[in-house]
Amino acid sequence: MTQPDDWLDRDDGSAPSCAVEGAIDAVIPMTGITGRLTQNAPLSKLVWFKCGGAADWLFEPSDLADLTGFVERLEGRFPIMALGLGSNMIVRDGGVPGVVIRLGKPFAQVTDMGEYRLECGGGASGILVSSTARDAGIAGLEFLRGIPGTVGGFVRMNGGAYGREVADVLIDCDVILADGSMINLPAADLQYSYRHSALPDGAIVVAARFQGEPGDPAAIGAEMDRIADAREQSQPLRTKTGGSTFKNPDGHKAWQLIDAAGCRGLVMGDAQVSEKHTNFLINMGNATSADIEGLGEEVRRRVYENSGVELEWEIQRVGRP
Repeated sequence: MTQPDDWLDRDDGSAPSCAVEGAIDAVIPMTGITGRLTQNAPLSKLVWFKCGGAADWLFEPSDLADLTGFVERLEGRFPIMALGLGSNMIVRDGGVPGVVIRLGKPFAQVTDMGEYRLECGGGASGILVSSTARDAGIAGLEFLRGIPGTVGGFVRMNGGAYGREVADVLIDCDVILADGSMINLPAADLQYSYRHSALPDGAIVVAARFQGEPGDPAAIGAEMDRIADAREQSQPLRTKTGGSTFKNPDGHKAWQLIDAAGCRGLVMGDAQVSEKHTNFLINMGNATSADIEGLGEEVRRRVYENSGVELEWEIQRVGRP
């Protein structure tokens, strides 16, 4: 869940015009806000690549009312970016302007609603959602086991794996807008396409409901195990990585285009194109975010030169260079 692309990918990394200088707690009243607000908060430990700069401000709300109250008081004067598990993100070395909002344990519950439906907090992981579905005998959500992220992130990005995507199972979601108001959006309003939705700019997904179907817990568990094993065998899961780097172009697999362009194992600084799966970039130890993003751009250049296909980033790139 992120700001509009014209901010995320702005070459100079500057913040949008709504950003203001100064301490947030000097600009807005903090009375009654019970969440944790941290200035100049390092983000490298919170993202899978384990590199990048700090957030100007990091807010960790204590509950839904705390989050809505805080966002309402910002009055749109600071850019907002929500952060889940940090699996599909490059945080640039200059850090992230404005406020990063991290949905922690208060937003990680998953509840069986009956009728083979689950209600999930925006901070719940794909593993937790699929495991809860298994235990309740709800089939059709096993693919979420293969998405390394949280509900908020994969609802926004129409996350998918192993032949299914969020658009196939989402009923609706609850969203906090930039003015602090909360609205409910049915799946149809999100206008889903491949790894994209029409969620409003600056919106934060705080809850979502998914529809499954009757299933046998043992069979569901076996399918989840198959997905977990397939990921283990094909992806560099035990490295500092960020998940799939580029979207699959129409009629192509990104990894095949990258391999055909001779990029397997390509290195820039301490960043490398994975030898195991060429659509993954890895931090071999001390890569900067500039190394990783620069390597990705070099891969895009070589693929275009070799095949005429222009790869699009799937990983979100946020903040200042």
